[in-house]
Amino acid sequence: IVRLEKMLSNEGVLLLKFWFHLSKKAQKTRLQDLQDNPLTRWRVSDEDWQRHEYYDRIRKVAEHVLRQTSSGDAPWIVVEGAEDRYRNLTVGNILLDSIKRQLARVNVPRQRVEAPPILAPIDNVRLLDRLDLSQTLDKKAYARELESLQGQFNKLTRDDRFRNRSLIVVFEGNDAAGKGGSIRRISAAMDARQYRIVPVAAPTEEERAQPYLWRFWRHLPRHGRVTIFDRSWYGRVLVERVEGFCSHAEWMRAYGEINDFERQMAAHGAIIVKFWMAISQEEQLTRFKEREAIGFKRFKITEEDWRNREKWDDYVLAVGDMVDRTSTSIAPWTMIEANDKYFARVKVLQTLCDALKSALKNE
Repeated sequence: IVRLEKMLSNEGVLLLKFWFHLSKKAQKTRLQDLQDNPLTRWRVSDEDWQRHEYYDRIRKVAEHVLRQTSSGDAPWIVVEGAEDRYRNLTVGNILLDSIKRQLARVNVPRQRVEAPPILAPIDNVRLLDRLDLSQTLDKKAYARELESLQGQFNKLTRDDRFRNRSLIVVFEGNDAAGKGGSIRRISAAMDARQYRIVPVAAPTEEERAQPYLWRFWRHLPRHGRVTIFDRSWYGRVLVERVEGFCSHAEWMRAYGEINDFERQMAAHGAIIVKFWMAISQEEQLTRFKEREAIGFKRFKITEEDWRNREKWDDYVLAVGDMVDRTSTSIAPWTMIEANDKYFARVKVLQTLCDALKSALKNE
């Protein structure tokens, strides 16, 4: 809760938390007065009287919660609730003053982020430089493996044990690396009612007015379902970092915020599988030219793709930092050598099957 509130505060949200205090005696008097009045009797239930009986225990827990969750970003404000007019005026004044102060700070630079610095490798070799992109799979072996793995994946997502779990698949990668082709091979193995594919583009005006993770929370799957993200919340530490769409402090703190986000998903039963689809610069150029030459593929190539290609080295740095800081035991990154599409698709499906088997064996 404290980390969530800190993230919201860093995103420009004004957090005001009020605790209305009422003594045990005053609470009993108020409940009795409400119950004695025929017009307000409906507001008092047996549960209210039961909570009154537990007043001392509840107060002890409440004091602990207030101590643990009152921070500089979101302090608790305790208001005496016995006198109605005092209570209402106090809250109103605090709201007004807080909003005025928040508006006065709109153009004030945010505080520096508290995060470990990004360190360059001593040998100047990055994560993507270590991948063996020469791995291939012939067409006959591909067809055989694809059919087998799609069958396994279908059975695993229909397994009774999966009813209490969900699957979140994240695809990131170089432009033209084959994300869409891999997604189609996954979806072909499932009932259309069981999965949802979420393509992620630039945020809308509505989405930009919210904390950046808000637009992803809305698409998380319920138990027994699968959601595939074609690009994801990692845009904050990739394209937004490289293109300067967010500040240095914002993308630096995003690593910890994303880890918290994924930890919450996993705690709710989500199985998280994240793929980086990697191709070489030469292979990307070949695919770009092919898209331009073939009419029905031409829609896939845009000026933005060519601009991104010019920043290849910047993305190599960003990907290395992303994997280093967000590949965790509950949501590890899997690097897919995607120069050969057949090899890449089979590795994706094999990774998904292995992840599901591992997660379901203890259910």
